[in-house]
Amino acid sequence: MKFFVDESLSAEVARRLSAAGHDGRHVGDEGLLGAPDTEVMRVAHESGRVLVAADTDFGELLALGRHPGPSVVLFRRAPHRPGAQAKLLLDNLPEIEDSLATGAVVVITAELIRIRPLPIEPSG
Repeated sequence: MKFFVDESLSAEVARRLSAAGHDGRHVGDEGLLGAPDTEVMRVAHESGRVLVAADTDFGELLALGRHPGPSVVLFRRAPHRPGAQAKLLLDNLPEIEDSLATGAVVVITAELIRIRPLPIEPSG
């Protein structure tokens, strides 16, 4: 799977995803440190990568704009060390991989996983 790790997480997360056999890139690899979230989303979407972040703004942007992608993995109340973050994602990848491939926002905590298919439609 192809991942694009936001600057809210260490580049070490991308390196560990790559070491596990995935294609992990960090926003810093693309010269996008400090870029607006919309630009980071655009690059992830155009390159067919799942955006991995700790910044909930990405989920909000997808919900507000009803965007079809990119898929996003958000860490919430999760470990703060890059190795533990990468392990948490890799350990849960079999459960979420199909959803990410078809378009989803996946929130991962140390205790649970929540999957919301894209595009996110307004409730009510």
